[in-house]
Amino acid sequence: MRLGIVRGNVTLSPAIPELAGLTLVVLEPVTSANLAARNGPAGGKSLVAIDALGAARGQMVAFTEGREAANPFWPKQIPVDAYCTLIVDTISMGNGLQQNSEESK
Repeated sequence: MRLGIVRGNVTLSPAIPELAGLTLVVLEPVTSANLAARNGPAGGKSLVAIDALGAARGQMVAFTEGREAANPFWPKQIPVDAYCTLIVDTISMGNGLQQNSEESK
């Protein structure tokens, strides 16, 4: 599981039937170096994920990739590479730093 920031939404036209009714978001992965330095969470190569949580633009989420991303849809065969699994509220670093996801915007 990795962390990412929601940067926007994706609309498919024409739509893929298996993805009908699902929300697609653009995620910018968070790097641990940027979290530790408190330079902001940006730094990774953007990707598209399915979001069933309703995360808003700018919110930090955790996401899974690969085969695990399709598990919530089993036994259906959904063409997905990434899936938002939770919305991050607070991050506690090993060095005693604590960061609210709202501060990372």
